[in-house]
Amino acid sequence: MDWTDAWRDAFRTEVRAEAITLADHGWPVVPGSYPRSGHWVGMPSSSRSGAGQHASVPVHLNWTQLAGCGPERVAELWSGHPFSVLLATGMGVDALELPAELGQATAIGLRVIDALVPIAATPTGRWLFPILGGGTLHHQLAHHPDVVLHARGGWVPLPPSPCLPGVVHWRVKPGMCGWELPRLDEVTDAVLAAFDEAPAGAR
Repeated sequence: MDWTDAWRDAFRTEVRAEAITLADHGWPVVPGSYPRSGHWVGMPSSSRSGAGQHASVPVHLNWTQLAGCGPERVAELWSGHPFSVLLATGMGVDALELPAELGQATAIGLRVIDALVPIAATPTGRWLFPILGGGTLHHQLAHHPDVVLHARGGWVPLPPSPCLPGVVHWRVKPGMCGWELPRLDEVTDAVLAAFDEAPAGAR
């Protein structure tokens, strides 16, 4: 993503507003690196290896102390750059990450039982389900390579974070759910039901 200054300013305003809104509802968010001209801007030197080459990472080494700092401080943190919006997991909010097909099946299962939950999706085909923190992944999913529970010490990108080759977007916005988060077991019940209904080769 190599935008004109006008587009970059508009996008910075958008991500800053979203970060403030999330912080105002108690979500622990921190600024993340963002792609520009083929490289990630704001990435600490200690993170310029491994997964950090391909995804956003916190730009501040003390990001765990900054998480949950409140909307006023968040407004300051996002004032200068179009930083990605990262949810710091394990601080009251966790996230369950699923591949798109399984995420969609899980969302359908939740809708069937009238459970509306926030859902984000990345342009790389991953769905993210923000959940109340503190749960333990079901033993049937604990070692599944495509099911990841982001908890203490982790982070996930939230909309509208840039995420090559596009941006993270909401499939279901938190406001549509009254900013209520489901428990992990509520979502994993739907995941397990989706597994049961899937062809054996797709599990």
